[in-house]
Amino acid sequence: MTIERIEVSKRLSEAAVHGDTVYLCGQVADDLKADIRQQTREVLANIDAMLARAGSDKSKLLAATVYLKSIEDYRAMNEIWDAWTAPGAAPARTCVGGVALFSPEALVEITVNAAR
Repeated sequence: MTIERIEVSKRLSEAAVHGDTVYLCGQVADDLKADIRQQTREVLANIDAMLARAGSDKSKLLAATVYLKSIEDYRAMNEIWDAWTAPGAAPARTCVGGVALFSPEALVEITVNAAR
C-alpha cells in the first residue's frame, strides 16, 4: 500500500495518508500573539485546510490530541472546539496541559487522524 505525503520537509510532513487514514502533524496558530480562543480558531482552520487537501474533513475525525501550554486554557479552548466539531462526530480525544510547545507564545497545538 502506498503512502501519500503532503507538504514534505526534511523534518516532517504536514500530513500523511495511508490507505483510507489521514494523519496530520501538530497544527499551530499563525498568530502566536493571539489569545487562546483565536489561536484555537486558527489551529482548527489549519486542520480543516489540511484535511481537505488530503480528501477528508472534520466529520471523519478518528482521534485528536490537544496540547495546551496551560491547563487553565482548557475551558476557553473547549468553547471553540465544541462549536467546531461536527455534530455526532466527536473523535476520541486526549488533552494534555502544562506542555512546553515549540514557542513560548504558542498556547495550543492539535494533531488529528481522520478517515478519508
